Amino acid sequence: MRRTERLFQIIQILRSKRGPVTGRELAAELEISLRTLYRDMAELIAQRVPLRGEAGAGYVLDAGYDMPPLMLTPDELEAAVLGAAWVAKRGDPSLARGARDLIAKLSAAVPKSLRPILLDASLRPISMRPIETDKSEIAEMRRAIRGRRKASIIYKDPDGNVSSRTIWPIFIGFTEEKRVIAAWCELRQDFRHFRTDRVCSVEVMEERYPERHAALLGRWKSLQKGLRTPSQPDQPFGL
Repeated sequence: MRRTERLFQIIQILRSKRGPVTGRELAAELEISLRTLYRDMAELIAQRVPLRGEAGAGYVLDAGYDMPPLMLTPDELEAAVLGAAWVAKRGDPSLARGARDLIAKLSAAVPKSLRPILLDASLRPISMRPIETDKSEIAEMRRAIRGRRKASIIYKDPDGNVSSRTIWPIFIGFTEEKRVIAAWCELRQDFRHFRTDRVCSVEVMEERYPERHAALLGRWKSLQKGLRTPSQPDQPFGL
């Protein structure tokens, strides 16, 4: 690993940790000597990266620090392009447009040495089956999730029965063939999963759901642990 890449990696490691990281832990993860690590840390401090070394505890990166957005390694850039390309094929129209715009912005902004990765990517998503077309604007559902707001939906189940639901959307799951909304359903007083192509309409409500999103997601995850075989969408706990 080149030194420049290693310096970026040190910052990434520290950004991902909630507490101090010792020099020995950093050196072991990077597979370098402590002496090399100390030289790298001195170089980062000289570049005004806000690092603090706490005696007996380790290194901490001050909150709020961010690297220049275009300092990407080839692997990071390929990962970003692959993910954006997949979303452009499988996301809803608004999200797909955002993915294409992201690739365009990367193309215009990355250093010349990295542009061939964008023009001739070695990793490409291949979709063997078409995804079902949504009946409503799922971008509205993403807006509800970001705002932690309730959503009123009209939903058609596999048998063609139509119902009106008020849900607390947690996230949208993407598979090769479907997009599925995981949510708490006020009608069923339980978690449910709704296929986006069966959602006939979406209205984002002003009312926020009363439970913290992290707590709601935690309850959903705990229920998933007991699931052994996936159930159909709009059934408890199955994706």
